[in-house]
Amino acid sequence: MNYISRRPIAASLAAACLIAALAGCSNDGEPAPRAKPAASQAAPGRYASSNPGSVNTYWIQAPAGLVLVDTLRTPDDARKAVAEIRKTGRPVAAILLTHSHPDHVGGAGAFHEAFPQAPVYASKATDKTMREDERGLYALARSANPAFPARLTYADRTFEGGTPLQVGGLRLETATFTHGESDVADVYYRSDTGELFSGDLATGKVTPALIEGTSCGWLQVLDQLGTRFPAARTMYPGHGAAGPARALIDEQRQYLKAFRALVRPAVAPGSPGGKAVGAGEQKSIAAALERAYPGRPPVADLPTIVQENIKAVGRELSAEDPAKTPAACADQPQQEPRQEPQQGGLLAPVNAYVTAVNGRDLDALAGAFAQDAELVDVGRRFQGRAAIREWARAEVIGGSLTVVKVAESRPGHQRLLVRFAPGGQGGFEAYYAFTVNGSAITRAELTYAR
Repeated sequence: MNYISRRPIAASLAAACLIAALAGCSNDGEPAPRAKPAASQAAPGRYASSNPGSVNTYWIQAPAGLVLVDTLRTPDDARKAVAEIRKTGRPVAAILLTHSHPDHVGGAGAFHEAFPQAPVYASKATDKTMREDERGLYALARSANPAFPARLTYADRTFEGGTPLQVGGLRLETATFTHGESDVADVYYRSDTGELFSGDLATGKVTPALIEGTSCGWLQVLDQLGTRFPAARTMYPGHGAAGPARALIDEQRQYLKAFRALVRPAVAPGSPGGKAVGAGEQKSIAAALERAYPGRPPVADLPTIVQENIKAVGRELSAEDPAKTPAACADQPQQEPRQEPQQGGLLAPVNAYVTAVNGRDLDALAGAFAQDAELVDVGRRFQGRAAIREWARAEVIGGSLTVVKVAESRPGHQRLLVRFAPGGQGGFEAYYAFTVNGSAITRAELTYAR
């Protein structure tokens, strides 16, 4: 299309914005100013400690200051996060804990020292689990990592799970889940933004810790989590990158089911090691996991975490009664699940993309794509999630996207007729074609509707 040949030069800048497919421009061709979101609507800040065992802490912009979520593994890690938090120039109004695992509470003392005016919150169940430490996790953490504190800092404000919190001028919904990834897990949800802070219940492309041998309980909790917060848009996990809530839940579920399916034959009657997973079987299972989920960093600084996970799930499966296994824990074939249309007739990752555009959520938009995804925008190619994120930051965020109709839909593919309005006003119609594999978009091609 040659807009310039049909229009005066003065209009060519506006045409260039259309050729850019999603750039924000005003009617006179100049870049449209983008309204800055209110502080309480800004995306959460994040500090991730270094690998191995990288852990996240977040800070939520609230009217009365910042609300922090989780406190990292050690005081040293926490002090590095404190330095980043202080760069915001805002006070800290509250500190929230999601669960009792050492890598999320070990830095609480350093946070409390830096922000003594900020109360530390946890559910009554999480606080009890921390104080009793029946599994001996804190002694184990100290023996493995000398930087883990000799004494813990506990919550000074507790609440019943499911009770809404008012912190820093924000209302946060809460829920407490038991016998999943951890004995007790608290999540925090902002209904005004759709942001869900989920701790370790659904993590982004990492190797989880299954050493407590509760994979079946975890699968049931994932079902409960999705049911409890069906409108959640973006999930901020304890490890790994944020992403579309439904996609992260689905991905975690698929990983756990795949893990169980790989381990089950090793504890079946007649297997070489009997009910125990032998060394050779461990090696074979670990290799299969690496092929299916390559390069995923571990959530813990434990070199043998994969082997320990295999042994723990082996013990769990050998003790299960198949006749009583919940439906949530049933094995599935080792293949990518077929994506069925979700709300509005859209595949889940496509719906996540549309929702992220309209929610002006850059993290969720990038998270809807696979790490090696390709996007073609009217002939311009962007390879990989990082490049797509930068494209979206410059040309998408701030606009609005309306799905006019689903022009084509088949397993793993959808083509939409959409109307995109740069800056939220005006706009043009285009076709967006998406290829989907599992819970992520692997290719998107944007063209004008002629």
